[in-house]
Amino acid sequence: MSPQHAAGVAANGGLRADAARNRDRIVAAAREVFAAEGQKAPLDEIARSAGVGNATLYRHFPTRRDLVVAVVRDVSERAADRAEDALAAGVDPFEALRGLFLAGVEERVGVMCTMLGTADGDPGRRAAGDRLTQVVERLASRARATGALRADVTAGDILLAIGRLTRPLPDGSECRLDGDLVRRQLLIFLDGLRAPAATQLPGTGPSVADLRRVPAGRS
Repeated sequence: MSPQHAAGVAANGGLRADAARNRDRIVAAAREVFAAEGQKAPLDEIARSAGVGNATLYRHFPTRRDLVVAVVRDVSERAADRAEDALAAGVDPFEALRGLFLAGVEERVGVMCTMLGTADGDPGRRAAGDRLTQVVERLASRARATGALRADVTAGDILLAIGRLTRPLPDGSECRLDGDLVRRQLLIFLDGLRAPAATQLPGTGPSVADLRRVPAGRS
């Protein structure tokens, strides 16, 4: 766990061990329920999935927004932790980038993207997002330096792709975007990131600053 993530845990802190476990279970359950049903899913369903009572959920998260913010922060931190672990272990930068995309599936990054508007304005959410952005920029820079990542792909391209490719399909779709199907789509996309480039990309890739100017929910 990174110092930033540990600090975030401590900030929730001062909690007894059993209370901290309950909070973690609620956030994990909310991530899965929001992924399946959207952020307006019934909170009592999240409590049942977490194995706690409604009173326990509301004690930790008095409002729905509080829970959404916690999920967004948790997803960002967990994805950044995994990418930083890969960098620290000296994993090939492109393989670390590949791992980040697959982590995006497991950590439900696409779900987080649909909730950014609700979580907007929370300093902790912004700090967690900034940390994930910095890790992606470092990964992209190292992968370019090895000649594995095509030079015209930006960190903004990568962040946008992770959000789009791991996002659930609209309600009612007969094709569930999960499991092997998601990984298949991601691996097809990753092949397109490799240098040398087979085609010239139109325009200029988005910067992280460009993405921040896009209203939440419109990416």
